[in-house]
Amino acid sequence: MSTKAPSAPRCAVLVGPYSSGKTTLLESILKATGATNRKGSIKDGNTVGDSSPEARARSMSTEPNIATTDYLGDTWTFIDCPGSLELAQEAQGALMVADTAVVVCEPDAAKAVTLSPLFKFLDDHAIPHVIFINKVDAVATSVRETVEALQTVSSQPLVLRELPIRDGDTVVGLVDLVSERAFQWNPDKPSEMIQLPDAVKGDEEDARSGMLESLADFDDDLMEKLLEDMTPSTEEVYQNLTKDLQDDKIVPVFFGSAEDDHGITRLLKVLRHESPEPSVSAERLGIEASGAKALVFKTLHASQTGKLSFARVWSGEVADGANLNGSRVSGLYRMLGSKQDKITKAGVGEVVGLGRMDEVDTGVLVTESGTSDEVDWPEALAPLYSLAVHTVNRADEVKVSGALHKLVEEDPSLGHEHNEDTGQLVLHGQGEVHLRIAMERMSNRYKLEMTSEKPQVPYKETIRKPVTKHARHKKQSGGHGEFGDVHLEIKPLPRGSGFTFGEKITGGVVPKQYIPAVEKGVKDYLSRGPLGFPVVDLSVTLTDGQYHSVDSSDMAFQKAAAQCMREAMPECGPVLLEPVMSVTVSIPNDFTSKVQRLVSGRRGQILGFDAKPSWTGWDEVQVQMPASEMHDLIVELRSMTLGVGSYTAEFDHLQELSGKLADDVVAQHKADS
Repeated sequence: MSTKAPSAPRCAVLVGPYSSGKTTLLESILKATGATNRKGSIKDGNTVGDSSPEARARSMSTEPNIATTDYLGDTWTFIDCPGSLELAQEAQGALMVADTAVVVCEPDAAKAVTLSPLFKFLDDHAIPHVIFINKVDAVATSVRETVEALQTVSSQPLVLRELPIRDGDTVVGLVDLVSERAFQWNPDKPSEMIQLPDAVKGDEEDARSGMLESLADFDDDLMEKLLEDMTPSTEEVYQNLTKDLQDDKIVPVFFGSAEDDHGITRLLKVLRHESPEPSVSAERLGIEASGAKALVFKTLHASQTGKLSFARVWSGEVADGANLNGSRVSGLYRMLGSKQDKITKAGVGEVVGLGRMDEVDTGVLVTESGTSDEVDWPEALAPLYSLAVHTVNRADEVKVSGALHKLVEEDPSLGHEHNEDTGQLVLHGQGEVHLRIAMERMSNRYKLEMTSEKPQVPYKETIRKPVTKHARHKKQSGGHGEFGDVHLEIKPLPRGSGFTFGEKITGGVVPKQYIPAVEKGVKDYLSRGPLGFPVVDLSVTLTDGQYHSVDSSDMAFQKAAAQCMREAMPECGPVLLEPVMSVTVSIPNDFTSKVQRLVSGRRGQILGFDAKPSWTGWDEVQVQMPASEMHDLIVELRSMTLGVGSYTAEFDHLQELSGKLADDVVAQHKADS
């Protein structure tokens, strides 16, 4: 490649499935660029990233690892993102500030579908990306087969930039398809240029022709040369590759072994020469260059420094002590994993930590003026799994809401609510691992020991038969007594009607001032019916009664009404109601037929299915399913779809539940009460 003038600081984000080797790749990059003098390993727990207790305990990334380094005179920030699907929100935030994404994957054609959601996100946001097929020296899988499989889940054409050189089943080097130079990998030292092996010459010619034909689809001059059997210059090919990558028209494919440092220098050189400048990325985001502007892509509440807002500077210069969006920057940091180097200012393209910007949220573009361009920030992922949580120590309950607020600030795909029907504090997220990590953070950072259990289903109950009942509350204990007398007419209502109260009092047998008390007594009872659940879909009418001029009171009529309901409701044919959810299941169409088994096994009903809009090769299946069957739905769905299946759900209606299932629910509820 030609000599290149220094660029503004750029950012590459490492993304890909769990266990693809992103953290090891980051370690190799930092060693190759001189940021570290040795590679850490996940096994030994000494990597630059993954320093949190939660990451160390699992030997996996649980939040983005940010590391800034220099390469051949250019400043680069690499962000290594968690690969777990349950932590996808973390990757999405980082990708929004990337100049280029490096999609890291294993050389396994069968796992190609796992990249489908990631490719869709990159395409939707027009983020230039390259593929790095890792671990190619460890298996005999064909790189070409892997690329062909990846092409089926990528809407952009994949362009193979290198060809492997093999010794038997082992990849020992590569051929650069642009320069047509061959390189042999060497253990513990740089690769060396070798003569192009005769065994790969034919494959190299075919692969290079395929690369040029892909580029010609976007360049008429190149197409004309190929049609006339003219050989384009190396410089011309590089120019086309650079332009097409920056325009997000192609996805170049590279390979290597991060564990053995193979292919790392090649990847770095390509990023240096072909990645867009920050100004191009800012234009993609709709950010105009005027004054100091920085986009916050990640929030972290650290025990020592307080709130830290990780941001990328897109315009002007951000200085320590500056006022952005009404908040003062109290500390400006350049990151190398958990290591924070304090700096005084940061310019365009730099990725920094902004200290104590307490009023600033993730996804906000902060400016000196406080007004900013609108950035199309991705919405928080919808919840897929829930746990009911509570503190081990009751004295800690007052601290829980503050800790949860901070966790949701860090990761918007977390959520929590106090369920009014069940009385439980429910934590929502993307899966069990996601929620366990959140609970561990509460313990490690805030010293809050939490326990969890399956959330209770908010069952309701209703009635089948109308009943008229009379009840009198009378109590005399010296002085004013208590007296209230009511006749109530109780009737079932159609499903979804809720509760209505009325009165047909004539002649003042129950004075008007006591009628609200009767309604309150009825409502108080309805919070727990004869089966033990809130009662819905019924009407209660006060038809008659009596009062005492001295002993009657609001409280007396409340008690009379509650007593009347307590005596009447068991005679009304109480029946259990379970909530039914409207569910949209999203899966690659290869797995659509399996959804039938999943749904029928969970007492669900398939209403229909169709192609998922704007998702090539995906279906959406419309389902109705009882809420009681949905707790671990995402676990089974991911298991049958190589991890990529998902769903959205919302409450649809209540339906009667009878027989042994209902008896078991009522018995369990009474046992728990």
